Amino acid sequence: MSNELGRADLHVHTLASDGISSVQAMLERAEEVGLDVIAITDHERVDAAHAARAMARARDLRVEVIVGEEISTRGGHVVALFIEQRIRPWQSLRDSILQVHEQGGLAVIAHPLVPYPLCASGRSIRRLLADPDPRAHPDAIEVLNPTTAGSRWGRRVPEFATEVGLPAVAASDAHRAEDLAAAYTTFAGTSAADLRRAIVDGSTGWQGSPYAFGHQLVTFRGQLGKYARAVRDSARGRLLRDGTGRDLGYPGGRRRPPRLDESQL
Repeated sequence: MSNELGRADLHVHTLASDGISSVQAMLERAEEVGLDVIAITDHERVDAAHAARAMARARDLRVEVIVGEEISTRGGHVVALFIEQRIRPWQSLRDSILQVHEQGGLAVIAHPLVPYPLCASGRSIRRLLADPDPRAHPDAIEVLNPTTAGSRWGRRVPEFATEVGLPAVAASDAHRAEDLAAAYTTFAGTSAADLRRAIVDGSTGWQGSPYAFGHQLVTFRGQLGKYARAVRDSARGRLLRDGTGRDLGYPGGRRRPPRLDESQL
């Protein structure tokens, strides 16, 4: 029996939110780098994640796709894993985690401790863990997110996770295919079910390194170009009234309303 650990990237964005790569590009990259599991976690939506899972299954890919979402809350961002339906943004951090658990999902605190409104503070995380209702407790914390890991706050997260007893995961927070697996979670096994057990058991490991500052600028320039194309395509669809809009990055993602084109799986 092989002792090699599985690898999962649990925080990935596509064209459907602020990413600049399509679902297909993300799947192709995941296969190229040999990931076992990825979670598509677009901001405030799950349609591209559902499309990615269907595409991976239909094409019999190595990588297994988890449906997820990065939820904006009043207390910072939460990555929801193993959900099926979108969770409404801008609720309290506690209520958002409760709703993740109502769907049977896992709630991961994303890029924590940085003094920025989209990042959960240490005080708010401790408050959640002290809540008498265990359903309000987060399931894991990103100890390495390359977008913040190089900061003095990001470097504190592994020690903080150990101190409060939260399982540790790492993820690329990739917004383009080239960045997939820049950071990843390791676990015993190869399946999404194995990964889930490892998170619950607190037996995950992690690997990765921070992004360089220049890397962030390249991503930002790509996002600006993507937004310009989105405005153009949306305006064109309204003008022509042809039922199309901006590209959401999966077959059928140009339709309005968007819906997966299963003939292209």
